[in-house]
Amino acid sequence: MKEIEITGIDSNFQREELKHFFGFKGGYLTELWQNIVRIESLNGFESIGIGTQSVLYGDANVFASTSESNGNALMYVVTNKALQRIQGLQFESPIALLDHLIPELYQEAKQITGIEELNINFLYNALLSVDNALWLLYAAENNLRTFHDMIPAPYKNALSAQNKKIAIMFQVSYDMPIADIVQAADDGYFVFKIKTGFPGTPEEMLHKDIVRLTEIHQALKNKSSKQTPTGQVYYTMDANGRYPNKQLLQRYLDHARSIGAFDQILLYEEPFIEENNENVSDMGLLIAADESIHNEGDAYEKLALGYGAFVLKGIAKTLSMTLKIAKIAYEHSIPCICSDLTVNPTLIDWNKNIAAAVAPFPSLGMGLMETNGDMNYKNWTEMKSRHPYPNAPWANPIQGAFELDSHFYQTGGGIFEVHDYYKNLFKHK
Repeated sequence: MKEIEITGIDSNFQREELKHFFGFKGGYLTELWQNIVRIESLNGFESIGIGTQSVLYGDANVFASTSESNGNALMYVVTNKALQRIQGLQFESPIALLDHLIPELYQEAKQITGIEELNINFLYNALLSVDNALWLLYAAENNLRTFHDMIPAPYKNALSAQNKKIAIMFQVSYDMPIADIVQAADDGYFVFKIKTGFPGTPEEMLHKDIVRLTEIHQALKNKSSKQTPTGQVYYTMDANGRYPNKQLLQRYLDHARSIGAFDQILLYEEPFIEENNENVSDMGLLIAADESIHNEGDAYEKLALGYGAFVLKGIAKTLSMTLKIAKIAYEHSIPCICSDLTVNPTLIDWNKNIAAAVAPFPSLGMGLMETNGDMNYKNWTEMKSRHPYPNAPWANPIQGAFELDSHFYQTGGGIFEVHDYYKNLFKHK
């Protein structure tokens, strides 16, 4: 591959308001900043990378330490520090360049946020737009036209599938009305991702989570679907690291059994605080690791602790890091799903490319990913118009799934074609 020299950098951002308070990880968001960068190369190529910032996901302590807007501003500063560091550098692989950047940039991010124990996911989130731009520049310089072509050889086997369909995990937030959940089932959605980990003490959290599961299951238990082998709808749960220990989580699962919901649970995402090192192989349920996998070492540690699935977050932790995690999952024959960050329409298809390329999820026979921007952004229709193919069949849910065709694979879901809207955010010479 070519050695690419970076000769120009620029950045911008936009604030996108949410329709309502969006609760997870014990906190609430009201807006999400869209972080956009442009990178130019010596050979005359340029690329535009887009990222959605989520400070609450990246590090809840940063989110709680300051105002929501200032937290976003701090993350944007880190993005620009990264751009300054790559100016004038040469690279052959985005992965190698990010590996070079991260150690010093992480120390700088600690100083910027004032958080010494900064969760590195904050840094990954800040680097997302930069990483995406680097991958698109890498593709342009090397005349790579599809997502599969863009994946370096060591990672191709892990992302070699071509799923024809991807089930959409319909996100159920803390406060979503039951009527909306029922309507989603009537509209064909068949996998419901229930946000657990309500704000409060561990006991208060558990009580609220149990009440919430009861009302959701009561509303959905008789709903059927032709998309699942059992004919029932399925649940996944995501606590975003809120449960302190297995004992508390087991009480939640025992309640799920008591009301007849347990057999409909596909998996439980990231239940425990990061300090928890309990083995989960005896939980009787597939436990998936998400935020707690910061690097390859963490992935191997989670495997040793009995975690049976990985949540890939290429739209939060960068594609560069995600490829490493996907490779480990492939080598150990454990399934992967792709989780959302309430991202914009363009980033949905970055995520969709990954979900389409990993092995089908067991018991579903298709890919599995979450997307929830349409239900959370106030200006979603306008945002969708900035996608290169907003009306493509593969760009819109059909009966709770994305149905992928040759056009999707040929275009990489449109990620190689940046809309003029984003180009016009930058001043051209």
